Amino acid sequence: MATVTVSLAGIRRLMVSTQAYAPRFRRAQAGELEGAIRRLGAVQLDSISTVDRAHRLTLTSRIGAYDEAELPDLLTSGRVFEYWAHEACLLPIELWPHCRRTMDGSGHWGIHDRALREHAELVEPVLERIRAEGPLASRDFGGTRTSTDMWGRTPAKAVLEALWDRGVLVIAGRDSFQRRYDLAERVVPRAFLDAPVADEDETLRTLALLAVRARGALTEPAIREHWRLKGGRARLHHHVLALVDEGLLREVEADDGGPPFYVDTAAELDGDPAPPVLLCPFDNLLWDRPLLERLFGFRHVIEVYKREHERLYGYYVLPLLAVDRIVGRADVKADRAEGVLQIRRFHPEPRVRGNVEAKLERAAARLARVLGLEEVRRA
Repeated sequence: MATVTVSLAGIRRLMVSTQAYAPRFRRAQAGELEGAIRRLGAVQLDSISTVDRAHRLTLTSRIGAYDEAELPDLLTSGRVFEYWAHEACLLPIELWPHCRRTMDGSGHWGIHDRALREHAELVEPVLERIRAEGPLASRDFGGTRTSTDMWGRTPAKAVLEALWDRGVLVIAGRDSFQRRYDLAERVVPRAFLDAPVADEDETLRTLALLAVRARGALTEPAIREHWRLKGGRARLHHHVLALVDEGLLREVEADDGGPPFYVDTAAELDGDPAPPVLLCPFDNLLWDRPLLERLFGFRHVIEVYKREHERLYGYYVLPLLAVDRIVGRADVKADRAEGVLQIRRFHPEPRVRGNVEAKLERAAARLARVLGLEEVRRA
């Protein structure tokens, strides 16, 4: 199939449309939460709750308000699981066999093997308590944080994280975002648990296809960034070309002369405009910063780890998307005690056309309603 040249604007509209942001406030129907996780392929987790947890911001922007009890049900019934992807993410259970290569090696972080060596005497007692008592959090094991652990964890927490990293344990829910661990054998459906480790070629092609379909259009480096795949171009590129040869993906050149994009064979290089929406800073659309600059002319920065005087835009900044452009950045905080969504600062992007303030008001009102807050207040 001959490579065609298309406009960068068409690719951008396809990417935005593929995210399927909800056009107005709504309440999710049964099954939509699981469907959204499966459609996105991976949903990033993060502990910061200044507005709401990252995964909830990402998911509610697409499906609307949903019952928080639904996610623990999906985890404990083995329909989704938490593991490493772009970062720690919610993943559809079908990806379990493709994560086994990481689990059966040294895990995502080789340092977790060190925890299993240094605290070997805790491994079986930890597993035995979970077998006997059901899902447990690290605080259930007590212990004192050690100065030798780079994250300042207790020995039991280090062992729990290592056993999760190796796929022996899974996350069966959270209490105030603290993980509750259970045995994988009690949660993961037997068909996936007993499945052989997926062949590396099969895994790489599965991940490449899923990333492109989830994001609409990606360059080959952006596919790697989606999953944080190691090995560079030499490891993945020929698999992407194989997907093109098989008719599953299509290669398109952009009119800016940059690296080609890959899209689903059936994709139309256009798409519906997005409603005004305040994006989670860890939203899938924002995962690849070079791609974001190329397509949107937007330099995404996350400043929560900077000192206050070093921040340009604020502490927890949500980019404002409208139509197919990112038109501003809002420093936002949810004050649940007062029932207020605070817009502490807003920076419109340079050379933005139209009434950006009206777009911010609409997006903020929708977000406040999703969060169950009564009003939006500007600083």
